[in-house]
Amino acid sequence: MTSPSTAPAVTALAPETLQSWFTEHQDLVVIDVRSAAEFESLHIRGSYNVPLPLLSEHTDELAARLGSRVVLVCQSGVRAEQARQRLAKAGIDTAYVLTGGAPGFAAAGGDVVKGKDRWDLERQVRLVAGSLVVIGLAGGKFVSPKIRTLAGVIGTGLTFSAATNTCAMGKAISAMPWNKAAQEPTRESAILALPVNTGVNAEAKAS
Repeated sequence: MTSPSTAPAVTALAPETLQSWFTEHQDLVVIDVRSAAEFESLHIRGSYNVPLPLLSEHTDELAARLGSRVVLVCQSGVRAEQARQRLAKAGIDTAYVLTGGAPGFAAAGGDVVKGKDRWDLERQVRLVAGSLVVIGLAGGKFVSPKIRTLAGVIGTGLTFSAATNTCAMGKAISAMPWNKAAQEPTRESAILALPVNTGVNAEAKAS
């Protein structure tokens, strides 16, 4: 049995808890690490959009601006967990990952902002990966057995992504024109827009 002193910290946060935190804690900072396009489609009111690649590039600078009550949001929790691990290495070891992501918060009755409907990045990755596997298997049967190796390459890539908790395909797809927002977050517009150490200036939050 794990002793209390060595038990791992609880990092998952239920949508209902986050709803109560919005009214109970002025120091709360919610960071959405999805792409700008996904953020435009649906995001939690009051959250900041700092896409994972931008967060990864400026982790130390971002960590220096954060207080002790940080909640990380994505579509399902995978990217938010990657962000939490990066922030932990930079000294922020009290960040939480929202269970169910932004869709889960909306389903729980949370206050969200809705925009143009788009497929989320993780759904696009599943579509592309599945399509390539089908093409590889069909091509291997009707065109050339060599094409069948495409399915193996995709399977290997997905296995590597799971093992390393990264997704090269997702990164590539996020760069496609249809996944670009009118205004992409930058260091100045995203990182430097965050309140320093506290979230007391509620009006400065993105709506």
